[in-house]
Amino acid sequence: MDNLITFSLTVFTGFFAITNPISNMTVFLSLTQGADKKTKRDINTRANIIAFVIVTLFIILGKYIFELFNISIPAFKITGGILIFFIGFEMLQSKASNVKNLKKVDIDENIAVSPLAIPIIAGPGTIVTAMNFVADVSYIHIILVVLMFGLMCFLTYLTFRMSDFVVATVGNNVISVIGKIMGLIIAIIGTGMIIEGIKISFNFITS
Repeated sequence: MDNLITFSLTVFTGFFAITNPISNMTVFLSLTQGADKKTKRDINTRANIIAFVIVTLFIILGKYIFELFNISIPAFKITGGILIFFIGFEMLQSKASNVKNLKKVDIDENIAVSPLAIPIIAGPGTIVTAMNFVADVSYIHIILVVLMFGLMCFLTYLTFRMSDFVVATVGNNVISVIGKIMGLIIAIIGTGMIIEGIKISFNFITS
């Protein structure tokens, strides 16, 4: 039981860092600027539902994707770790990650699909993180990963819904600092993936 709780906390922390709903509040506000409350709420709801469905599909089908493309777990962990580290490093450098680089988008509910659901919430980094957590694990762990991402989407929904109030209260500077902290956590998670992949490749077994 303790191992499952620890695993759940690790998964949630990973999703929270890579999804970064607090920093993405400003992105949501910029994309929905000028929209009424109902439109914002509809876009927010659709974006999080779509993101949850996409990531859940990758979580459930992750093992089959490995088999279909003959992807080894160590190679996936190392490559995924490099990608996640790169995203975190960019955040630490106060740069908008190329993965999430956006152009100006007209207010249209289609922005719920892109760019909000993809790649803001369910970007490559999120998908890689999710698939890494379900690589070579039991079904109970897969269920926990799905539940943790569902919780993450719910928190993202709440964060976006309160975005006007939060940004007006704390200011963009505080949001920027939080983004840097999330970037550090993401970089550490990426490094951990790389180390784990190397250990598996060379049969370094740890207790």
